Amino acid sequence: MSQLPTEVDKKGYWRAVVRLTLSLLVIWFAVSYGAGILFRDLLDNFSIGGAPLGFWFAQNGAIYVFVVLIFYYCRAMNRLEKKYGVGV
Repeated sequence: MSQLPTEVDKKGYWRAVVRLTLSLLVIWFAVSYGAGILFRDLLDNFSIGGAPLGFWFAQNGAIYVFVVLIFYYCRAMNRLEKKYGVGV
């Protein structure tokens, strides 16, 4: 039987949560704004299924990346909660 931690490292937990959240927001911003708008002309030299890659990222790719980031965030938060003994 596992013992519950007696004290939670609140500052460490909060720092880890903020770091995770900011890193995923940067990835989301880079994909949605960067690939869909800033680098669209460069990416349009390639294609996926007949559609230019810049257009594809603007319409579909950012949404797919966002959904993947949601699942990753869920798994990462579960690991952080176990590590810091939060929500036990």
